[in-house]
Amino acid sequence: MTRFTPFLQAASFAIGVIALGAKSQAAELPDLEGREVVVVTENAYPPLQFIDPKSGNAIGWEYDAMAEIAKRLNMTVAYENVSWDAMIPAVSEGQYEVGMTGITIRDDRKEKVDFSDAYMRSEMFMLVGAKEDRFTDAKSFAANDDLLVGAQPGTTPFYVAVYEVLDGNEANSRIKLFETFGASVQALRAGDVDLVLTDGTAGQGYVTANPDTFKLIGDPLGSEDFGFIFPKGSDMVAPINAAIASMKEDGTIDALNKKWFLDYKLGQ
Repeated sequence: MTRFTPFLQAASFAIGVIALGAKSQAAELPDLEGREVVVVTENAYPPLQFIDPKSGNAIGWEYDAMAEIAKRLNMTVAYENVSWDAMIPAVSEGQYEVGMTGITIRDDRKEKVDFSDAYMRSEMFMLVGAKEDRFTDAKSFAANDDLLVGAQPGTTPFYVAVYEVLDGNEANSRIKLFETFGASVQALRAGDVDLVLTDGTAGQGYVTANPDTFKLIGDPLGSEDFGFIFPKGSDMVAPINAAIASMKEDGTIDALNKKWFLDYKLGQ
């Protein structure tokens, strides 16, 4: 996380690659000979990764993508779970080999960790209550001092709220901080805040599942690319980049986008 949270406008990659070409690409991928790789995530950022309320299992776009990467590279994956604020430091220190949780590729983060190539592009939108009529965009929200925005500290939505919606003051009392993205959405549901910034795809998932509770408003506030993170100098970057490239080429990324951003309805 993060993250920029907006119409996780999953990058549009061509699907029509012939099977022979896909097999040729797969044949060129590195073989990690069954190496176990420890991947850390947060399980709090649907639909990328979250706990299925029905089964109690961790599921999502990133889990499916990592499973496919593991298959193509002949590696096994062991998952660990940490909070967002601990993730980048923990990966930077080498406690885990890979981090995944919709992490925005940013230059300041590159000083601490290495990033994979982008696997997804996202745009940020405003998630509000279904009956919200006091504001329609960032300007009208900022103009009303009574309105509050919920955000997770250290994430892209937090910084966008500070610098693109409000006045540039990171201590602005109109920003209410929450430990997880999900907690900020629950605060919006309860009426404790009036706005949460989210990528449009995740936001649309909430709207689809709860059309009487949420809606998305306004134009996108910006775009960002998501990537996996690694300790600096990791030998895993190149193999995972190769797998991502092959998944873009043969349409696998598009299939995952369709499954999680079009077909899957959160909460059902």
